[in-house]
Amino acid sequence: MNTNKDYDAIVIGAGAGGCCAAARLAHGGFRTLLVDDHDRLGGRASTEIIDGHLVNIGAIALEFGGVFQETFELVGADFPVRMPNPANAFYLDRKVVDVGRGGWSMLLGGLTKQAARILEQFANAKSGSLPDGRMSTKDWLSGYTRNETVHAIFRNLCAAIFAANADELPARAFLTYFTSKGAFKKFGFHPQGTIGAWKALAAAIERNGDVWLATRAETIEVESGAARAVVVSRNGERIRLRSDIIISNAGPKATVGLAGADHFPADYVARMERDLKPAANIVFNFASREPLLSAPGIVTFGKTRRLCNLANLTASCPELAPPGWHQYVAYAVPVPALGDFDEAGEIALAHDDLREQFPGFDDKVKMLSIRVMRGDWPAQRSCAGYDLPRDTGIAGLWCVGDAVKEYGNGGTQACAETAKLVVDDILARAGRQPIAK
Repeated sequence: MNTNKDYDAIVIGAGAGGCCAAARLAHGGFRTLLVDDHDRLGGRASTEIIDGHLVNIGAIALEFGGVFQETFELVGADFPVRMPNPANAFYLDRKVVDVGRGGWSMLLGGLTKQAARILEQFANAKSGSLPDGRMSTKDWLSGYTRNETVHAIFRNLCAAIFAANADELPARAFLTYFTSKGAFKKFGFHPQGTIGAWKALAAAIERNGDVWLATRAETIEVESGAARAVVVSRNGERIRLRSDIIISNAGPKATVGLAGADHFPADYVARMERDLKPAANIVFNFASREPLLSAPGIVTFGKTRRLCNLANLTASCPELAPPGWHQYVAYAVPVPALGDFDEAGEIALAHDDLREQFPGFDDKVKMLSIRVMRGDWPAQRSCAGYDLPRDTGIAGLWCVGDAVKEYGNGGTQACAETAKLVVDDILARAGRQPIAK
């Protein structure tokens, strides 16, 4: 085993949280190494080429105006994300309903007489009055309306944002997201595919560090309660990399596996085994010669079996598809999303939804990929409301990503936020001020 040069910081996993953390560290003056066992950046939010189409593997929405965009501006990385207008809409009875101006009031007011009661609860939540973390979103909503369309919309919002069903997601997390994190957010799509964002951050990292792809982390070495090194496998050799700052974007479960459970506090391991709840979804990427719908952004569906939302990617980024093609990605969440399910049966139900929402679907589209994200490669490493702490209890070892996010947050924005919080903690422990733009 070779011992390579030391690094000030090592980040394991080039997903959204890992790329943001490594970029912030490198910009802050830390000689940083980012490693990932795949041959491309982005993890569960990467991009692959299929039949000439740039196909996103998982996440597609990149947010404006928050810590995600701030990261790019901070490190001087390109951010050519294009925002559709409107970005959000609903697809009810095969009609596009734009709620960009009216928000919840417009949406619910046309569906149920109980809209005022539901809106009042949103107002209460905004002022801090929230249900406890045990009540599900479905049970909370049932206290105010039985309207099937309203319940279907809330289920699909839970599925689209959190990859969970309304009876699985805590109402407290749902309300926190929509009242504190911002409902109907501004987001866009990257013209190079989502991987374009990670390539820009990688370029920023390489100004003060290295990015090693196709490099598998084998072990995190821990001595006297502190992380000291990472052993990786690269180009057929094992390399020991020394650092007192190690950040894992591989998820708590994999991180414990790398360092060994005996090195972690017993309560951390117990909490991981008890609370960690990976969430699943099914991703359909397809293209058509004729447009399927007019909405240029993401539409959330009403009554469906499993289908929750669909993005019209080439309306904003025609570069993603060969000339003459319209490209889409649709998401479905299985039942259950936080447990075992019949994969073939759930795909079939979601496919039936696509046929119902878009008559003649099978004749109109070219299916590019159907990807089931579950298990060790889930849509979310832990459902909102079931997150673990970023501090692992081992000195010098932190986790970032969508299993350690702030309560009620979701998406790439949540991963970027974990990176900022961890890097700010590292700076504070080093007696340095948080990095300013």
